[in-house]
Amino acid sequence: MKSIKGKKVLVTGGGGFIGSHLVEYLTRNGAGLTVLIRYTSSGKIGWLEHLPTDLKEKLNFVFGDVRDPDICKKAITGNDYIFHLAAQIAIPYSYIAPRDFLAVNALGTANMLSAARDAGIKKFLQVSTSEVYGTAQYIPIDEKHPQTAQSPYAASKIASDRMAESFHLTFGLPVVIIRPFNTYGPRQSARAVIPTIILQALRGTTIKLGNSDTRRDMNYVEDIVAGMTAACFEDKTDGRTINLATGKDYTIEQIVAQLGDLLGKKLVIKTDRRRVRPKNSEVLRLQGDAALARKIFGYRPKYNLKDGLAKTVEFFEKNMEMYKKEDYQL
Repeated sequence: MKSIKGKKVLVTGGGGFIGSHLVEYLTRNGAGLTVLIRYTSSGKIGWLEHLPTDLKEKLNFVFGDVRDPDICKKAITGNDYIFHLAAQIAIPYSYIAPRDFLAVNALGTANMLSAARDAGIKKFLQVSTSEVYGTAQYIPIDEKHPQTAQSPYAASKIASDRMAESFHLTFGLPVVIIRPFNTYGPRQSARAVIPTIILQALRGTTIKLGNSDTRRDMNYVEDIVAGMTAACFEDKTDGRTINLATGKDYTIEQIVAQLGDLLGKKLVIKTDRRRVRPKNSEVLRLQGDAALARKIFGYRPKYNLKDGLAKTVEFFEKNMEMYKKEDYQL
């Protein structure tokens, strides 16, 4: 991978799960980081609060909202590369607030792209999601797979991806769309499936879930960060859409069983109707093909599911107090 030392980089959504890992990785490797954090009166910086002080002191924070074009222009000033992660992401909440997802994910991306075009940015990395594919029509899912919006969240991400593509084709903006399959690891919110299983397992043996026979291609966050970074600083990715995936999928039941083995517990799954997606909204299977990423920049995930889960469990065991005890959250 090309050296990132001295690169001037903006990360939107840097206080989130993947964003915080990306910011930490880029900073440790010598990049100059600006982080766009959604403004709140508390001034919190999300998961970046937990970074070592010496790393936080190297970060330049801009507080605001990607729905505000002026904030986007301010955040981009002085930077050459953009990792655009800012988004509404919780699928169940998208059923309740679809307009908010469209405003943040589609309009917010349009604002960032416009600011990037005006600033002459060297590369705009748009972070997509495997949810845009919907239930697999063939396996493994490559970048040519049809897209199906099985949730308002997926629809908003399809719109944001197409907006990024349009800025590349219309204005020549250097853009790469990175499509990570399901990502897990330390610092993830309890609304995601692996953290909710781990937290329930650490507190008992009954695991309340929605559909447990769905299949997912699970990727440890450090692998996804490495893939994003390699894609951003590789010239051959311009104008491409690229999957990041392990190429293996597991049922949620299999993941529960692996976590039970790690914890030395017999875990029992109980269906919680609140967690079940509407019938036609459930994505039944996602298994990705990362051949293009492997071909262009040598992408090969380092973590298998067992090792990634072990590192994730270790984090949650040490940080239980950070998570609320509610049995369900969107």
